[in-house]
Amino acid sequence: MSAAFARTDRATETREAIMRAAERLYAEYGLIAVSNRQISEAAGQGNNTAVGYHFGTKAELVRAIIRSHSEAMEKYQERMLAGIGDSEDIRDWVACLVRPATDHLASLGVPSWYARFAVQVLTDPVLRAIVIDEALVRRPLQRVHDGLERCLGPLPAQVRAERGEMARHLITHTCAERERALAEGTRPGQSSWEHVAIALTDAITGLFLAPFTPRPEYLEDQR
Repeated sequence: MSAAFARTDRATETREAIMRAAERLYAEYGLIAVSNRQISEAAGQGNNTAVGYHFGTKAELVRAIIRSHSEAMEKYQERMLAGIGDSEDIRDWVACLVRPATDHLASLGVPSWYARFAVQVLTDPVLRAIVIDEALVRRPLQRVHDGLERCLGPLPAQVRAERGEMARHLITHTCAERERALAEGTRPGQSSWEHVAIALTDAITGLFLAPFTPRPEYLEDQR
């Protein structure tokens, strides 16, 4: 092994250790409460500037953590999309939103922190916008969005947007609560991640198909 390869390998291991330590600490204590020094210590780094050296800013560290998980979830989502083709069943498209997350969390074992970390990020006013903007340009998620749009047909655009936001909250918070219960050794609401996936798919399908009360802004939106 060359010296250069060994240095690259150590740098990769250090970045991975920092990401996993930050993910756990952010999930447990929140993004604001955790300092770079605490993350460096938890990652076993003697140098308190290790986080800044390897990631620069907190936003870049958060991006790196999310990308380390989203790549696996996107691969699963692409396989599901290949399986449903141009399905006209809204439940198929909702499942493509839900199952990549639940199956990935199941693969992480117990304890995991990613679902609670994601909730913390989505409640931060700055990081939330960065993460959502980045997710929306990913091709698999765009295809799911397009499939849902076709199935929802005449539903006003504002209603679709509102329900899409509700669906995101339902997925992230339901997964975070189950992850927390598993980590604390208490009884979660569903017996398995498979049951979480089924329950969320049922609930979000119903949410999208539910009737809506016409309002002036909805009518304006349709003109």
